[in-house]
Amino acid sequence: MQRSFFKSVTRRVSRFASAAVLAGSLLFGGCANASTHVTSASAAQQTPVRADVIVVYPFTGSADQVQLDSGMAQRLKTQMSGSSAEAEQMKAATQASEQVADEIVKRLQAMGLNAQRANSTTATAQNAVFVEGSFESLDAGSRRRRMLIGFGAGKSKVSASVALIYQQAPGEAVTLRTFSADADSGKAPGIAVTAGVGAAADRAATAVVTGTGIHGVSEAHHDTLSADTKRMADAIAKQIASAVTGGANVTQNAN
Repeated sequence: MQRSFFKSVTRRVSRFASAAVLAGSLLFGGCANASTHVTSASAAQQTPVRADVIVVYPFTGSADQVQLDSGMAQRLKTQMSGSSAEAEQMKAATQASEQVADEIVKRLQAMGLNAQRANSTTATAQNAVFVEGSFESLDAGSRRRRMLIGFGAGKSKVSASVALIYQQAPGEAVTLRTFSADADSGKAPGIAVTAGVGAAADRAATAVVTGTGIHGVSEAHHDTLSADTKRMADAIAKQIASAVTGGANVTQNAN
């Protein structure tokens, strides 16, 4: 009886470990597939320009461009805070507007470029590239669908149109480049997939470790509007760097 018991335990542990490894591989592979796209609409000047400073404006955005999480948790959070859906949408748009500008400046500075945020008194007598952008969508998707189903179901997505304006001192401002950029939360598998790997007796435990636990970490760090905005800003910064330097002598050491 004792030997039979230990064999049973060993089999369960083996199945559990295999399930955890497989589900973890699927999950982190999905996280790695979080996508970012940049579509070049036009480039008025193909050769890189010399810019003494890069000035980044906050992107424009409005509440009606924001799609809040459609789940019950978000609705309860809004109600408990005493806020309204419209106020939460405006808050999300404002935060994204500031975040994208801050992140672009951070990335450009990490590349060794002289970048700064624009403000109401911004004026320059230097050769400058001005970065202006407007959000096209800020969609939080559905956290519940991402965690339960995954593979792109309920994914969050951020998109924006961007214009690079070049002004040589002295001289008139000209449009250097325009493009669109977007980022989404990717296609990580959900609990319904990871919890179903392995024997039926191990499903609950597997769900906790490979589903709720690991996917919860992914959800916190990869699948939010904030994370999407950061990824999009990083992609935009690379486009700016290529327009200013052509990719030469740029140290890309930011994570």
